[in-house]
Amino acid sequence: MAQSDVNESQVDGQLIRSLQQNDFRSNYRVMLAAVIVGVILMGLKFYGYWITGSSALLSDALESIINVVASVFGLGSVLISAKPADESHPYGHGSIEFFSAGFEGSLILIAALGIFFAGIKQALNPVSLPNLQQGMFYLMMSGVGNLVLGLVLLRVGRRTKSIVLEADGKHLLTDVFTTVAVIMGLGLVFWTGWYRVDGIIACAAGLNIVYWGTGLVRRAFGGLMHASDPQLLDEITELLKLHKKEIWIDIHKLRVWQSGRRVHVDFHLCVPVDMSIVDGHREVKELESLFSEHFRGMSDILIHLDPCKQTECSFCEVDPCDERTETANHKNSWDRQTLTRDTQT
Repeated sequence: MAQSDVNESQVDGQLIRSLQQNDFRSNYRVMLAAVIVGVILMGLKFYGYWITGSSALLSDALESIINVVASVFGLGSVLISAKPADESHPYGHGSIEFFSAGFEGSLILIAALGIFFAGIKQALNPVSLPNLQQGMFYLMMSGVGNLVLGLVLLRVGRRTKSIVLEADGKHLLTDVFTTVAVIMGLGLVFWTGWYRVDGIIACAAGLNIVYWGTGLVRRAFGGLMHASDPQLLDEITELLKLHKKEIWIDIHKLRVWQSGRRVHVDFHLCVPVDMSIVDGHREVKELESLFSEHFRGMSDILIHLDPCKQTECSFCEVDPCDERTETANHKNSWDRQTLTRDTQT
């Protein structure tokens, strides 16, 4: 390899490591802020419940406990997932993020049981609720705080491709919707005196929590089982299409799985049958660099080179070619279905 290529590779490696360190610092700071802010907002909700006795407010306060516990667990997973691969974990420690998301979803489902219990009790045997205006004020303050924190978590999580930050951000935003619904319901109780509505609102909030909790558990299970991710496959398909070269005749057996922020990709690349090993190796290294840049150094790529067959001449764009048996009369469609098929054309 030429000295210029070595120097360029070293510069790229330093840049990627710098980006990874910046991502880690961003994730750590945001998750630490989520823990601190979550404790404060939880305190506001429980104080609102203490002065009102509202089961609907209790449902929102109980979910805040889950927010704090999940944020603490998420902070730990950010620290663990940042550890490099080692002998006992050759694919890194990123899968801890799926455990975190599943743990958060499970806690949400457990909290829903307590919410249903309090809500049904209030609906069947309603009691008066004092200091509703004050309670709604504290609830509104906590809702605004969760909205801002949730949006920040989502923005940073998407930028750094952290499933933990995204899961925590989405959970906080669903908490905001629950809070808005509770405030509207308590407003109805305040103006009408229908205290039974308080219990009905709590049960409705519980159903919403069950829905989102189940979704988190399902996503975590899918990640641990390396389930297909259509969105990630489409992202990689578009990346390959954007940088497609004539000598990349075809791609098949594209497979993708994600371990935390780290993306693992393998596929078969069809190249001209007369391509030398040196040239083939250069194409593989170019693709590895492409993926490394796109995923900010958090990618592992395995590419198997296949020589072209005569059946592929009909869409091969390599020209001139001494091995061609027919003129190209159409283009091969590079989409998710085509690139993930099992066999070479």
